[in-house]
Amino acid sequence: MTNGIGTLQEKSLHAAVKVWYATEGDRLEHVVDGYVVDIVRDDSTMIEIQTGGFTPLKRKLQELTADYTVRLVHPIAALKWIVRVAGDGVKEIGRRRSPKHGRAEHIFEQLVSIPELINKDSFSVELLLIEEEEVRCYDGKGSWRHPEWRRHDRRLVEVSQQRVFERAGDFLAFVPEDLPRPFTNRELADAGGYRLPLAGKMTYCLRRMGALQVTGKRGNAQLFAE
Repeated sequence: MTNGIGTLQEKSLHAAVKVWYATEGDRLEHVVDGYVVDIVRDDSTMIEIQTGGFTPLKRKLQELTADYTVRLVHPIAALKWIVRVAGDGVKEIGRRRSPKHGRAEHIFEQLVSIPELINKDSFSVELLLIEEEEVRCYDGKGSWRHPEWRRHDRRLVEVSQQRVFERAGDFLAFVPEDLPRPFTNRELADAGGYRLPLAGKMTYCLRRMGALQVTGKRGNAQLFAE
């Protein structure tokens, strides 16, 4: 038995990003050291596409980066359409634009589970800002809050932007240059237009990466600086 996600389990978004990212000569869903790798390029380069949280990939990434160059590709929906389909999962019965917009800094929501990996020369992260369709099926198998509607699938419409992070310092781009140092989480949130919980995840990741240090306190709030 192999580890990882195989083609029988993957959803449309994962499959579409994989095809979009692959180039001629790449091997898709190839087994490497007991793991199913999304894209194998030139025998030494592994590309993993993760549309959800990074925690399930932690062990896989740690082991593969010991012997190979690994890039983790993560799509974030900058623009999302909510598509409602009938119980058959096919017939479209409604479409609207979601008020929620993913932003590049939301990568920290997932990085909290693997921040130290970026310090390996063999590891990098590529962020894709995308337009996607979230398909909701009217089959009565949804959540307790919305039991009628179940999130059925996610579909790629287009990729609008790519950003690559190869080292810890690359993530400092999310800390505004004009923000006085040292700063608190609240000051980072205000300066960058981030939600306070997200700012906390950002400073946590940057500290674990070694890009920020705690330099003291202002009242009960920790102070951070490079």
